[in-house]
This record gives sequence, structure tokens and C-alpha cells, in this order.
Amino acid sequence: MISRLRPTGFKVLSLTTVSSPHQGSPFADYVIRFVGEKRLPKLYRILERMGLETGAFEQLTTEFMRNNFNPKTPDVEGVKYFSYGASAYPGLLSPFRTSHRIIQHVEGDNDGLVSIKSASHGIYKGTLIGPSHLDIINWTNRLKWIIKGILGQQNKFNAIAFYLALSDMLAEEGL
Repeated sequence: MISRLRPTGFKVLSLTTVSSPHQGSPFADYVIRFVGEKRLPKLYRILERMGLETGAFEQLTTEFMRNNFNPKTPDVEGVKYFSYGASAYPGLLSPFRTSHRIIQHVEGDNDGLVSIKSASHGIYKGTLIGPSHLDIINWTNRLKWIIKGILGQQNKFNAIAFYLALSDMLAEEGL
């Protein structure tokens, strides 16, 4: 929106991304290579039946980001860019065990879908330690809070508190 649509009804002061794949994902590269472009539509149909969206998957490859998206979507002068990454180590039952291993091998620490390297853009504000990609977008936190509460454990990452703190950071930056 900032660099392509160039809004005129308001002024964009900043963009803060959290575990966004600015450089693509080696896991997307792996899936495309493993499945093959001819079998990809069949995989998409299976994933869609499971309720998972697939429309952007090919656009998450490192090649697409490097050669298409990033050159066509440059930063805009006068806008401050901030980013955060995340590092998580998936447990035995985590859906991110395979993707984490593949990304770890190619780019290092990651949240199960996005490496810290790929998440870094503009002024890198820090790495969240522990939350998976789903935790960061608050898809799993509610269930984790309930289970950990029953087990008497404390949840270390609170997505709502993080995003409120992010708002405070922007205010401190004068944005």
C-alpha cells in the first residue's frame, strides 16, 4: 500500500512488521521443489479442503521475493520501517517441526515459518524468543493459556501485550 498505492488521503509515518518474510522462506522453496509445480495444484486442493489458504504460497519463495516483490515494492522516503523476528524451538507435537528444521538448516533461527534473517527489515527492533509463527498472530495463545493454566505453568508470550508494547514503542518514536 505504501509504495504501490501511494495513499493521498493520509500520511503513512511508519510500517512495523513482525516475523514477515521480507526475503521469502526456504520452506516455501523446499515445498515447491519437493512437490513440483505440476503437482502443486493438487496439494493446494488438499490444503484448501483442510481449511488452509494457499493463494500466496508461491509468492513466499526466496526467488519471488528477491526478483519480483522486493524490486517492485521499495521503501518510501519519509516512512520509518521497523521489524521484529522470532526464534522458537518446536515441541514434539508442533506442526512446525519439519519447516523449522528446513529453515534452520538454510538460514538459522526461525519461528517455524520465517527466519530472523528474512524478518529483518529497516530498523530491527529485536527477536521474540519462544513464540511460534502462530503464537505471534495469536492463533494458539488462547489454547496455550488455558492448558498451561491447568498445568500451573506460566505462558511466556502474550501477543496482545506485545502489540500494545509495540504501540508504545511507536509513540516513543514520535509516530
